[in-house]
Amino acid sequence: MRTWSLAGLLLMVGAVIGLVATNSLVARSPAGIAVQVAALALMAWARLTFGRRSFHAAANPTAGGLVTTGPYRFIRHPIYASACLFVWAGILSNWSVLAGLLGVVLLVGAFIRMLCEERLVVAAYPEYREYARTTRRIVPYVF
Repeated sequence: MRTWSLAGLLLMVGAVIGLVATNSLVARSPAGIAVQVAALALMAWARLTFGRRSFHAAANPTAGGLVTTGPYRFIRHPIYASACLFVWAGILSNWSVLAGLLGVVLLVGAFIRMLCEERLVVAAYPEYREYARTTRRIVPYVF
């Protein structure tokens, strides 16, 4: 599981590096900038709600108890959701096929990490199954 989690992280980091190298990460349109600001606000809210727990490269979200408040009340992975939202706002504002492909790579990496983290959390917190049944991963009421 750890290897998969690290692979997902490398995909995400590689995609972001590619987007920076192609000047496709930061939005240029007012709408794109607004979405990126909202994504950063969601990320900050999620991080504050998550508390002082440390983040691990190999996905270890089990320390300190299951969090189901704040943005976690609406989606299970608000930090990944905000990262994807930020990146895709930049991609759509600076569209190219390469940027779109890099965005897909980022989504694949994030999805791998979500699955790895969920396996760890289910093992540590049996109540996570019910939480996962009623709360979507990254898009409220959809996915």
